[in-house]
Amino acid sequence: MALSLDDIRTLFDRHGSIAYSGEPVTQREHALQTAALAEAAGAPDALITAALLHDLGHLLNLQGETPTAHGIDDQHQYVALPFLRATFPDAVLEPIRLHVDAKRCLCAMDAHYYARLSADSVRSLALQGGVFSTHEAEAFMQRPYAADALQLRQWDDLAKVAGQRTPDLAHFLAMAARVSAAA
Repeated sequence: MALSLDDIRTLFDRHGSIAYSGEPVTQREHALQTAALAEAAGAPDALITAALLHDLGHLLNLQGETPTAHGIDDQHQYVALPFLRATFPDAVLEPIRLHVDAKRCLCAMDAHYYARLSADSVRSLALQGGVFSTHEAEAFMQRPYAADALQLRQWDDLAKVAGQRTPDLAHFLAMAARVSAAA
């Protein structure tokens, strides 16, 4: 079943108030902050849409507020893709799919990156396969959309600020509608 933009809005309305894995923000706030950071950086609409939707899999596969604390990797980076494939191009889907591996890559490439991860990101990193080897990081960097996924991951890490003001969901869904229409 493909998700329409109205379906996406409904998911955020129904489940967006769930805490974002032990962070001081909700799922909705995290999504909006990530998209706002992408927009502020001048990212193209497709990457801003990916930033908004990168954790939609958490809303489709509800595992509680902090699944990593229970040893669960919900594989959220894959869960949403079948639902979004008919609506969005690869420029949206691939950064979503790759954003977890981007964390693994950044940990391999930047010794200071790991130290900046939140406690939940450290737990999820272990569940997701751990830090890439040098060879795995080099191979990741050769993949299409790897650079977008790395940038998305960095916005993802910063999008955990309690009370941060952002444009609303309608603002970003209008952008997503343009991306979808152009696909």
